[in-house]
Amino acid sequence: LGWACWKMYVGRPETDGLRSCAMQQLGSGLSAAGHHEEELSVKEAQLAMIRRIGASEHDTLAAQHNLATTYSSLGRAEESLRMRRDVYAGRLRRNGEEHAVTIIAAQNYATCLAGLQRFEEAKSVSRTTLPVARRVLGENYELTI
Repeated sequence: LGWACWKMYVGRPETDGLRSCAMQQLGSGLSAAGHHEEELSVKEAQLAMIRRIGASEHDTLAAQHNLATTYSSLGRAEESLRMRRDVYAGRLRRNGEEHAVTIIAAQNYATCLAGLQRFEEAKSVSRTTLPVARRVLGENYELTI
């Protein structure tokens, strides 16, 4: 399905949102099939395109988040960590600390830190974020349990 979507929209201009969506679908399909090296090529190309056309910060952060996930899938934890840190900083700047996407970005960053056994840093991020998450999302939300 990802390839079909890409073939349908590849001829559109880079500024056409459907082209970026098609790239995202292709990357997701490659990921689901376990083709992470190919997925990486697509996700890196998508981020480069988004930056080249001057897309919104929201779109850039979403592409960076997706690329960080791909890095993790490939065992490239340090690259994933740098990208997750950038996404968290961007979400803080763009949305503020009380927005759900910022809280999720913080959790992703903390999880990545913990995976690299940087537990003190992970605790620091979590200790900052958890009270905000409880207040904003509620006690029963999956990130606050």
